[in-house]
Amino acid sequence: MSGHFSAFSFVDRITAFEPGVRACGSFAIPAPIAHFPACLVAEAVGQLAAWTAMAHIEFRGRPVAALASETRFARDVKPGQVLDLTVEIDDCDDTAVAYHGEASVAGVRVIELRDCLGPMLPVADFDDPVAMAARLALLRAEGPPPGRFHGVPTLRVLRTAVPESGVAEGTLQVPAQAAFFADHFPRRPVFPATLLLDAQLALAQAMLAESGHGRAGALLAPTRMMRVKVRSFTAPGAALQLRAALRPDNSQGETMMVDLTASADGKPVATARAEFSARVQA
Repeated sequence: MSGHFSAFSFVDRITAFEPGVRACGSFAIPAPIAHFPACLVAEAVGQLAAWTAMAHIEFRGRPVAALASETRFARDVKPGQVLDLTVEIDDCDDTAVAYHGEASVAGVRVIELRDCLGPMLPVADFDDPVAMAARLALLRAEGPPPGRFHGVPTLRVLRTAVPESGVAEGTLQVPAQAAFFADHFPRRPVFPATLLLDAQLALAQAMLAESGHGRAGALLAPTRMMRVKVRSFTAPGAALQLRAALRPDNSQGETMMVDLTASADGKPVATARAEFSARVQA
């Protein structure tokens, strides 16, 4: 079965829709999968914004990840839960879309995106515009069958020697083939920026644990990601060099700030700043 509209699509239904203005929708996280990272919840919100923007400009273009001022992670989600998605479009034309939005579970907010900006690129470079329009019609009607998403592969960062305390470096080998490339995108496979950000957060979290930060019985978990800037596309099979560095000037008590960078062949691919705070483990 083709992975198009299933291997990396996180909107099941669109229940309210004003192109270029706002939208509400939902995504049922399949119960059989092992894990649904917070960055994929952010991806779901972004995809709903993309549908709203593409419809507004009649599928001449599609937004791609570029800038996000702030993402707030309120709590984790679990397989089997249903995400309720909401986006508000601040500005939208053939060049870019600016938006903010959130996701909630049973009325409780789990993530919030603020001041996001995605430049528009031609839809036909990435996917079939006719298929995209038909998919939107389905999402606004009865929706596709549930349970199409089967999870994403675990992407491990091969750690290099720690250059100093409070710093971690490693290489992320992007798979040459993966189911999500059939969905992201059929005509031009691109490694999803949200999977890159998830790997960066995992590297930072491991670094903080190894450095002995956080009190006993507590895990320093990501609570905010700020100043996200995706500078270039990453192709299948690429090797990315990741770095997570603690910012001592902004790290007090149980809240730590970490600078995240990703590069390829010495050129920057993505940068961000992440806040980690203590979370007591059950």
